[in-house]
Amino acid sequence: MSEEKPKKSGLSGIVDGIDRGTAALERVIMATGVILMAINTIANVISRFVFNHSLIFAEELNSIFILLVTFAGLGYAARHGRHIRMSAISDALPQRARKILMIVVTGVTAVLLLILAWYSVQYILNMYAKGRVYPALGFPVYISYLWVPIGLFVAGVQYTLTFIKNLQETEIYLSTDLREADAREQELEL
Repeated sequence: MSEEKPKKSGLSGIVDGIDRGTAALERVIMATGVILMAINTIANVISRFVFNHSLIFAEELNSIFILLVTFAGLGYAARHGRHIRMSAISDALPQRARKILMIVVTGVTAVLLLILAWYSVQYILNMYAKGRVYPALGFPVYISYLWVPIGLFVAGVQYTLTFIKNLQETEIYLSTDLREADAREQELEL
């Protein structure tokens, strides 16, 4: 049984509430996207074998679902410390050096993700101006790309929060809720 965290008040409580709400929304978006992608793919396979004709829109729809799941999952992975870590060098370092490295990594990653979010907005605005539409679906392409800056921004915010957490705490945090020591224990259990 997991132990309950004490409720926070003030700005910290508001931020935690927004974070929990965003996490719940991401889970729903990712689950819905994967289920819809599976339904679309299965329907296309059935259509191909039964009617000898593929669904015209299936490929376009799956590309939209892939974008959705990938970029909604970015923030989720950052929030839960599930991002790819290459720890061969950091594992060999002493505690203090690993802490400094984690602060640098989370800070740089946060900045890069937020910059990429800004550039992706510029790209979407450019795509909007060109008026591109999906040939089979017939709706504007830029709409499906809206998940890119959202996902990058949410992940950037998560890395920023982890950066701040690592500045405030003595232990090393992979995300705001996952300590490096806890992650190591989880890896050993597997």
